[in-house]
Amino acid sequence: MEVCVDSVRSAVEAERGGASRIELCASLAEGGITPSLGLLRVVKSTIKLPVFVLIRPRGGDFLYSSQEVDVIREDVKLCKENGADGFVFGALTSSGDVDHQICKEFIELCRPLPVTFHRAFDMCRDAYTSLRDIINLGFERLLTSGQETSALEGLPLIKEIIQQAKNRIIVMPGGGINERNLDRILTESGAREYHCSARSTEDSSMVHRNNRVAMGASLKSPEFSYKFADKELIQTLKDIQAAV
Repeated sequence: MEVCVDSVRSAVEAERGGASRIELCASLAEGGITPSLGLLRVVKSTIKLPVFVLIRPRGGDFLYSSQEVDVIREDVKLCKENGADGFVFGALTSSGDVDHQICKEFIELCRPLPVTFHRAFDMCRDAYTSLRDIINLGFERLLTSGQETSALEGLPLIKEIIQQAKNRIIVMPGGGINERNLDRILTESGAREYHCSARSTEDSSMVHRNNRVAMGASLKSPEFSYKFADKELIQTLKDIQAAV
């Protein structure tokens, strides 16, 4: 069970709930971007779980400029120096194929650490060609919602690519996984690993509140509540997994 987190509190809750590892990122509200070194260092000093770091220089698509690739190189170097146990990454060409050149360099920079190809896969033009490319490049894991909004909706494709992979790569369903659908997703797909956020929402402790102002764009999270990985929900998911 991999839990994606964007705070120290969520990392602690994930460990207490029984997660196997975490994917560390910032700004889950926009799908996750590269976390700060401060967050990585504090998380590493606080929990004992393996910490896989998301490398994504910005939100939006996965077509990266040369300057963004420079940022990616620096982020990998610095995260390795500060205790990352693995990396999560994906890059595409403008035509929706896996970007071999960038991904090959990325994997070489990350070694000897393991690397997961993330849900950029769900934006690929051809799932089967992209699966072959990702395997041939040497990624250890593939995170996917089956090219649909959620893993439940993408379950038919997830099942097919697990069969196509033939144990050459670990395929992790991810996207909208919760206690109501985990059993079905694991049972029907045959997946042995999965990815979730298992988050709850909690009201802010702020007493003074200016509700006229928000620190974000038009698509924004509520200002005076926040989401965090929920230990009890993680434990529930682990129990469901154990029963499959």
